[in-house]
Amino acid sequence: MIALAIQILWLLIGILVLLGVLWLVFYALSSFGLEIPENIKRGIYVIILILIIIAALSLLAGGGGGLRMPSFR
Repeated sequence: MIALAIQILWLLIGILVLLGVLWLVFYALSSFGLEIPENIKRGIYVIILILIIIAALSLLAGGGGGLRMPSFR
């Protein structure tokens, strides 16, 4: 049970990092004057949401979440 909790936390950290990088890309492009239309931004967010749902469901089904906890040896 604790392994599942740890995997869920790693998945949440991965989600936060992924969304942070995506926001940074959008911010950098807008600072250079390249505005991305809202429909494209929404489409990218929907694709990422679908990938997050797939990772969470596979984690809960026992197949892992696609993210692995780093091993420190």
